[in-house]
Amino acid sequence: MTVNDACAKKIIKLIQAKKITQYRLEKDSGVTHGAMNRILMGKNNTITLTTLFKICLALEISPIEFLDDELFDFNKIEVD
Repeated sequence: MTVNDACAKKIIKLIQAKKITQYRLEKDSGVTHGAMNRILMGKNNTITLTTLFKICLALEISPIEFLDDELFDFNKIEVD
């Protein structure tokens, strides 16, 4: 799994847990619909730190909380 795949899975997991829609996350974070779709569909080659911070702020979690997941296991994740 790539870093981008892990980010997409984590975002999906969080919006389901917080019972919000992708649209609500886009509005609260300021990330455009097109950019969010590319992230969640795995068509984005990179997610910037700024975008990740915007998403975390909207989800009311820290970037450390976001990354504290087995999805980001350093020994299992592919880094391009």
